[in-house]
Amino acid sequence: MNMRRYVAKDMRECLRQIREHQGPDAVILSTRKVDDGVEVVAAIDFELASVEPGGAPSAAPMAADYATTADPEAADTLAALAARSEVADEPGVNLQSELRSLRRLLEGQLATLAWNDLTRRAPVQAEVLRGLTRLGLASDVAASIAAELPAHLDFSQAEQRARAILTHKVPVGDDRWLTRGGRIAFVGPTGVGKSTAIAKLAARRVLEHGPAGVALVSTDGVRFGAQEQIQNLGRLLGVPAFAADHPRELERVLAGLEGTPLVLIDTAGTGQRDPRLSAKIGAIAGAHPQIEVALVLSASAQAGAAEEVIARFSAVRLAACVVTKVDEATSLGGTLSALIRARLPIAWVSEGQRIPEDLTPARAHQLVVRAVTLAERSGASVDEDLLQRRYGALAHALA
Repeated sequence: MNMRRYVAKDMRECLRQIREHQGPDAVILSTRKVDDGVEVVAAIDFELASVEPGGAPSAAPMAADYATTADPEAADTLAALAARSEVADEPGVNLQSELRSLRRLLEGQLATLAWNDLTRRAPVQAEVLRGLTRLGLASDVAASIAAELPAHLDFSQAEQRARAILTHKVPVGDDRWLTRGGRIAFVGPTGVGKSTAIAKLAARRVLEHGPAGVALVSTDGVRFGAQEQIQNLGRLLGVPAFAADHPRELERVLAGLEGTPLVLIDTAGTGQRDPRLSAKIGAIAGAHPQIEVALVLSASAQAGAAEEVIARFSAVRLAACVVTKVDEATSLGGTLSALIRARLPIAWVSEGQRIPEDLTPARAHQLVVRAVTLAERSGASVDEDLLQRRYGALAHALA
């Protein structure tokens, strides 16, 4: 951690010096007026990997600089480390391990300083970040929204603008499957609601256009009764339903359905860590040149799981996403963040078991409103430690 103090006649000159000496990644830790103008303390990280065994740099300069800007306990720790660095050859002294521990300590304290500085200099932005974090949004998504906010807004205006920006970022598709048809294979992990989503879409198509233009196909030979479930659905809706246990059977079935506008294909649930996942989906996607692969993603999944599912299933080009189980979710922020990062459009949103009522075309503003409602209902709160960890490193870029 390289810290330096700059004194200049004004802030602009200080910033110029910081960029010149430490580059654009420097973090401003503190500012204050002095007799000569303005004093700014800035810091920039350094890579511990460059420290060679037995040749670690002295920590004394860093301790001296840090002592003027942080708490005495950390300064004392640094000073002690500087003293020990002079006897680094002493048996049992693991200087690199101590440096790593100290680095974590300093990074945490620098994040606290930077966040506190942001709340002082840009309180509206900081409060907006707090609200976006309460929705469950990932830190990079929330920070990008806060960075787009115009200056001189009060909190109410900034909050409304932030939600409008989030709405613009949420990728949504259209309902072309019902209007123009296609061959859509629904993929996703086990239990996310693929069969239920297909049932809702098929029922909606029959209600709007009649049973003549839709067919159902099940390639799920794994789950007990899955193919019988599709057959029963076909009988209830008055549409043809087929079973295809292998890719070649799927090719044959699809060849016989050339005149059918909409073909909905149910697939076996596949865990995102299945080593054969790419091959399985690729075989289905390759069964017909017009097949579109749609990922079915449960809104009740944790944010990390949603990220992993999207990343793994993106081994085959995904055309769209159907978000299911919204009624079971306690937060939508993680799911929306994952889809924003992947730029995967949401085509339909499913919640509840009613067929076809509990299926609606995706609308970005409705999803954002739902995310806000869920956060309010759950009483979601955010503590200062989380905000400091998430946004401390970004605070200098946001203010």
